[in-house]
Amino acid sequence: MKYLLDTHILIWAANSSLPKAARNYFSEENELFFSPVSIWEIVIKRSLNRDDFQIDPDAFYSGLRQAGYKELAVSSRHALGIQALSQLHKDPFDRMLLSQAISERMDLITADERLVTYPARVILV
Repeated sequence: MKYLLDTHILIWAANSSLPKAARNYFSEENELFFSPVSIWEIVIKRSLNRDDFQIDPDAFYSGLRQAGYKELAVSSRHALGIQALSQLHKDPFDRMLLSQAISERMDLITADERLVTYPARVILV
């Protein structure tokens, strides 16, 4: 299976603090993807001096690549897909991740309960 991981799941994986419900997806038979949107989110939120995003984006990105996660590039098709999403969730980062997952027929693994309200393949952990 192919899974797109949201930003918090990636951070928890990097810190070895994944929720138990998420650990089953982190196996060799699954392909795990991250989006540049997550790196962008970390860069922006770190620049705002948010306590929950005090992560070195360069080291984080390198760690993702070294751990074997695959990068899912953002395309215009992903951006266009956002217009079909209802306004249930206003976070632009999460909306793009959701659009990417839908466009690529992947499940999005998240801890954000608001995302499961969309008619998409979202796995809440």
